[in-house]
Amino acid sequence: MRIAIVTDAWTPQVNGVVRTMSSICGGLRAADHEPFVISPDLFRTVPCPGYPSIRLAVGAQAGIDRLLSRSRFDAIHLSTEGPLGIAARRFCLGRGLCFTTAFHTRFPEYLQHRFRLPLGWGYAALRRFHAPSSAVMVATETTRRELVARGFVRVVGWTRGVDTELFRPVVPGAVVLPPPVFLYVGRLAVEKNLPAFLDLDLPGSKLVVGDGPLLPALRRRYPQVHFAGARYGAELVRYYAAGDVLVFPSRTETFGLVMLEALACGVPVAAFPAPGPADVIASSGAGVIAEDLRDAALAAAAIPRERCREHALRFGWQASLDQFLGNLAWL
Repeated sequence: MRIAIVTDAWTPQVNGVVRTMSSICGGLRAADHEPFVISPDLFRTVPCPGYPSIRLAVGAQAGIDRLLSRSRFDAIHLSTEGPLGIAARRFCLGRGLCFTTAFHTRFPEYLQHRFRLPLGWGYAALRRFHAPSSAVMVATETTRRELVARGFVRVVGWTRGVDTELFRPVVPGAVVLPPPVFLYVGRLAVEKNLPAFLDLDLPGSKLVVGDGPLLPALRRRYPQVHFAGARYGAELVRYYAAGDVLVFPSRTETFGLVMLEALACGVPVAAFPAPGPADVIASSGAGVIAEDLRDAALAAAAIPRERCREHALRFGWQASLDQFLGNLAWL
């Protein structure tokens, strides 16, 4: 089957959306499907306000129309609500074509953090975007219930996975720091709520792996923290191995793939009781969820690493791929 995947988030961006869709595309090819990714690199782009490393397509409607018209696709999936997603939505609606969408990112919360925009405004815009979709795919049951309560329709589950062959317990770690080592992995941006972790009075060391617009300011504000920058692949696995606990301070995630990566490496998770952690960790015994993030981090340090690995093994990409295919609206 030929499947058009329209996404404003694609390489060289590094985030959960890109990792998810890259894994899905790889699985589709392995299953003899033909994913065709329509991404910003096919168009003229401008920097995203506040995130200059992220490029947004401009004037994309004609190009989207041409790309979606020239080939007969068996399904069209809009992965994001950005310029390309909007253009592809307009194309499908104008021709009476069904399509599916995904809710990967809590943009209303991000806009509230950055610009103080009311949550209701953001969710109203997203509700309009997703309303014609044959299926709105979400990563967790918590997010599904929340969107339904906000008036979204045809919201369906689409779980996530982790590459347990790449992400596995290894020794030694990438760095040696005074233990215990409390670790953060991810983008360094305001919506990730980094101060909630970095301000904690914790023993041992704090290790931050990732890049983003806040990196220079965080380095100045927290000179005692070890900032490793962005790491990938096997090198990232060695940084996970250096940690004793992954601290996940964000309250605005739809899932949080780094939690699965850490667990697959045998690293327990400490997090707030927010969507994402509430679904991934829950009562698994592989992490601690609490409003007191310090207590959660200290308690998580005592969790056996084997238990974390066992929990991560339940999350395979094949189940995610099967759900994705089952949710698509075939033309």
